[in-house]
Amino acid sequence: MEFQDVVRKRRMVRSFEDRPVDSQTVELILENAIRAPSAGFSQGWAFMLLDQPEDVQRFWDVNWPDRETDSPWPQLFNAPVIIVPLSHKQAYLDRYAESDKGWTDKAESRWPVPYWHIDTAFAAQNMLLTIVDHDLGALFFGLFDVPKFREGFGVPEEYEPIGAIAIGHPAQKDRKSGSLKRGRRKLDEVLHRGRWQPRGDSGGI
Repeated sequence: MEFQDVVRKRRMVRSFEDRPVDSQTVELILENAIRAPSAGFSQGWAFMLLDQPEDVQRFWDVNWPDRETDSPWPQLFNAPVIIVPLSHKQAYLDRYAESDKGWTDKAESRWPVPYWHIDTAFAAQNMLLTIVDHDLGALFFGLFDVPKFREGFGVPEEYEPIGAIAIGHPAQKDRKSGSLKRGRRKLDEVLHRGRWQPRGDSGGI
């Protein structure tokens, strides 16, 4: 698929068919994740792959126990694969304490933004685009109970899940999010050429 087609087609899918995803495609999705950029080539990320039915079921039991009565998207739970990207802050603090960086105090205050989360999000975006390129669908969503997820899947405290990606074959009828009614902001609403140009709208742009 042409890259511009991938970008245009990318959207969040909330309804999936009840059929498997090719395992080689899943491996490629993960291989492309680790091609994402990272500050200092720290690569402070990890990925939990849940592709066995019992593991996927356990994930939902931990994160959405009331899903059968509480979810407006019952076909979401047909997704046969879930990937949880996790960021690892200490990998960055350790990397930037090395001689070529010199931040030997390992102070988190040196980081104006948490690049461990940003870089892991880059990896997640690589996965989302790869998923679309293979005519699959995905939903990136936040975990509802991180402590229970940690306990249920043995995740160490130093790794922070930034969300989860449900992956599968999109259903023919997918109930779209009501948020889409807001519309996509136009480029001239968010772009500032040369310097900041106040426009006085509700977004502060």
